[in-house]
Amino acid sequence: MKEDKLIKIKEKALEDYIPIIMDDTLIEIEKRMKLVKPIKILEIGTAVGYSAICFSKFLDNEGKIDTIERDGERAEEAKKNIKEMNLEEKINIYIGDAVEILPTLNEKYDMIFIDAAKGKYPFFLKQALRLLSQNGIIFADNILYKGYVMSDYNKHKQRTAVRNLREYIAETTENPDLETEILEVGDGLAVTKIKSKNPVH
Repeated sequence: MKEDKLIKIKEKALEDYIPIIMDDTLIEIEKRMKLVKPIKILEIGTAVGYSAICFSKFLDNEGKIDTIERDGERAEEAKKNIKEMNLEEKINIYIGDAVEILPTLNEKYDMIFIDAAKGKYPFFLKQALRLLSQNGIIFADNILYKGYVMSDYNKHKQRTAVRNLREYIAETTENPDLETEILEVGDGLAVTKIKSKNPVH
């Protein structure tokens, strides 16, 4: 992996105020990826391709990443970045709204990373659970949203996002078939797995 190029992609995104995965969030995910060794990854929210490029380091040789980006300009920049890193064979970008694209997908993914419109997180979760392989793992970034989600925050501007993130947390922590950890790294990271159907005694 061309680390110097990756650093440039990261620096440019930060200069342009494009939200990309935070370092401590990335470290946490990478730690778990080493254990899961995903073959197929789905990312909801490509931005400029930085996180997908980082994840690709931990892919199996046959591994692939499908990533969805609604913003055409960002998607084009992501394509350029992915090409520069020689990862076109590994990373496929769907350009369009994840709300429309997700229902058309039918593959099973070992890892799903959610980092897109906060107000759509419950919808993304429903689709992610449909597309997740039995031993797969779902990461939802920015789940604590600047601390608003766990506080009594109720300002109009972010109310929908906060309400939907709270709903995501409730659905993943109260569902008896799921196992979820909420980690205070970055802006909050929810890590969800499907509980094993056949516990070993």
